[in-house]
Amino acid sequence: MELHVVRVFVGPDGRGGNPLGVFLRAGSLPDARRQAIAADLGFSETVFVTDRDRGGLRIHTPAVELALAGHPLVGTAWLLARQGTPVSLLRPPAGHVRTWSADGRTWISARPEWGPTFEFRRLAAPVAVDDYPGGEAGRNVAVWAWQDEAAGVVRARVFPGDVGIAEDEATGSAALRLGQLLGRRLTIRQGVGSELLVRPGSAGEVVVGGRVEWVESRS
Repeated sequence: MELHVVRVFVGPDGRGGNPLGVFLRAGSLPDARRQAIAADLGFSETVFVTDRDRGGLRIHTPAVELALAGHPLVGTAWLLARQGTPVSLLRPPAGHVRTWSADGRTWISARPEWGPTFEFRRLAAPVAVDDYPGGEAGRNVAVWAWQDEAAGVVRARVFPGDVGIAEDEATGSAALRLGQLLGRRLTIRQGVGSELLVRPGSAGEVVVGGRVEWVESRS
């Protein structure tokens, strides 16, 4: 099997981006084997594409399988297009997720409630986000502060302890939830340099997108 590695939600200066592992031909792998591979690789999420033509896929953290996650869907959509088999619809276990590319970014539109839940904690200033001591075992915690409220710029860090991740560099599912909570266009600056763009969607959906960059392929 060939493993493809990309960085998702790369910042405008090239920093950040959440590493993602993707197997494009994983239809024959049983659940337990997928989970063992994800745990061994250690990425915050690993994607196993089960139907390349129709966008069918499964998403695993090192500890659990997820019905929906943002950076795996954005990264997989970008990779499929790069490999010459673009799709307009991804099919994770949660449901159908529209995807497209525009302005050098890859986008998805999804219902936030399909993904993990997060406990959002608004802090007084970006420096308080930077100094936050960390997450809590068994809880998905997201801390944030306005960096520029008028422009919709947010500083954030996310600690998905409930799914076996100490801290995530860029978290699309949390961005979907925060977009739903605030109900406006956002630029989220997360981790060491990642950037996630959030837009209100239609029919209860929220749109999230960003830049993706190639890292490597290996057996």
